[in-house]
Amino acid sequence: MDRRATLTALLGRPRSYLSTQTLLSPPGGPALLPYTGEWTYERAAHLLRRAMFAPTHLQIKAAVEKGLDATIEELFQELLLPDPPVNSYFEEDPFVPLGEIWLNAPYLKQEEDEEEVIDLREHRFHSLRAWTFGLLLTEGVSIREKMTLFWHNHFALHEVDDPKYIYRHIQLLRSYAWGNFRDLVKAITIDPAMLRMLNGNQNTKRAPNENYARELLELHTVGKGEQVGAGDYTTFTEEDVVEIARALTGWREEGFETKDADQAIKSFFDVERHDILTKQLSPRFNNATINDGGEEEYKQVVDLIFESPEVARHISRKLYRWFIYYKIDATTEQDVIEPMAQLLISNDFNIKPVLEAFLKSEHFFNIRSVGPLIKNPIDHVISTIKTFGVVVYPENLKNRYDLWYRVFDRTPSMQMEYYRPPEVAGWKGYYQAPAYYRLWINASTLPSRMNFANAVILEGLAGEEMRLEVDVFKFLKTLDDPHDPNKVVADFAKILCPKPLTANQLKLLKEILLPGLPDYEWGVEYTDYEANPMDMQLAMAIEGKLRQLIRVLMNLPEFFLS
Repeated sequence: MDRRATLTALLGRPRSYLSTQTLLSPPGGPALLPYTGEWTYERAAHLLRRAMFAPTHLQIKAAVEKGLDATIEELFQELLLPDPPVNSYFEEDPFVPLGEIWLNAPYLKQEEDEEEVIDLREHRFHSLRAWTFGLLLTEGVSIREKMTLFWHNHFALHEVDDPKYIYRHIQLLRSYAWGNFRDLVKAITIDPAMLRMLNGNQNTKRAPNENYARELLELHTVGKGEQVGAGDYTTFTEEDVVEIARALTGWREEGFETKDADQAIKSFFDVERHDILTKQLSPRFNNATINDGGEEEYKQVVDLIFESPEVARHISRKLYRWFIYYKIDATTEQDVIEPMAQLLISNDFNIKPVLEAFLKSEHFFNIRSVGPLIKNPIDHVISTIKTFGVVVYPENLKNRYDLWYRVFDRTPSMQMEYYRPPEVAGWKGYYQAPAYYRLWINASTLPSRMNFANAVILEGLAGEEMRLEVDVFKFLKTLDDPHDPNKVVADFAKILCPKPLTANQLKLLKEILLPGLPDYEWGVEYTDYEANPMDMQLAMAIEGKLRQLIRVLMNLPEFFLS
């Protein structure tokens, strides 16, 4: 597949050879009315592709059998938090034996070389990253990991170089995946990692630091509207930033890179650092005042902010861009965003009812809502592996973590690294107009995507002692009729691509299985293989064709979409 053709197809310029259709903005109506159309494989695939990472063919088929309501219920099934990451390979860790949890272990003893802190920290980051991608690769039918990444992008924690802080933070996001947004903001406000990243731990009555107060308003809650006056952005003012910073004074954190085995990571309130004077907010918040509330004052702040209807609108827009499309025109704002916001307010800012209504709506399943979203790099690499549902991860802990880490390690070259959003606003694909998702695809990231897919499908992803491979024969057996080449090609296409391929595309793809031969030859060849699977020459011939078919499909622009 020509990279130039793929790039031009995805970015909306002239197309050639197996190209995708024009990306269209979904229509605004009919708001959040329940979907009443036919529940098909394509509809189930659309729901699961958006709500989770890389649903398998069997998971999609099961969703068709269960129906829309039961599938939504399964996506929101309450789950226990996953077991913590462990030391998977570093035998020289003086505190944590192989296979043991490192979350409560110190980094070094006082008299040891400072460089050892860096070593231990990096090894634990290695474990955290591998563990995270293991969760993405092995999750069942659940929206939790998609929402965890959504919140990670929303709060965009970065530049906090202690894996124990990062783990605590991501578990906080995971625990609130579809919970109460207001309560999550309160928890984030005094989260040790956030206090450290945005200097809340340095915010004192004598030297107020406005970093967190600004992002709390501009990014996390009401959003930044158009400037209508000096320091007035329609949703908040510079005066509000100053006063809210004062109200949040006094919070500190401890445990960063601790050398003390008994030192827990925690946040705490220092009353001596807190500004006890009254804070006066602007008309954007109804001229509310905040009186001294001590260590509970941050809750007053969040509660006052959430009285603004702009909070619900802002987070509804972000959910829309995450699950549907980046373009929000006036009709979409009126017919979709506003109903979502009102539903959120009426449910006391609990996210689950809004997501359930949104994911069951006519708007979500409108044909123009299917397929215009370019997968982010994390979704892309997970789709390359997990979609088939036949990859088996090694029982050996070291090998398992090693392979999971190698999957993670391919995403930075595609410009999306978990735990390192590039800035406080998150990844540009979700906020930078006018390109949005199109920023994921460029002359640098496109080869990385293609090379990764080619490596996984043609060679397998190599680890130190094993290789991650897609068992194409096992996958073929999950299809309804692996003897019919037309059905094989059609099934592979609908599993890997959200938009139907054209008749010409399917014809070209079938040529990979049957280069110039009549259809019945495939059935004869595959039947012969079933009768004698130990015939290595025959097996390799069929396997080679199947891998080439998958490789070409994964290099189509359609595979890059969701």
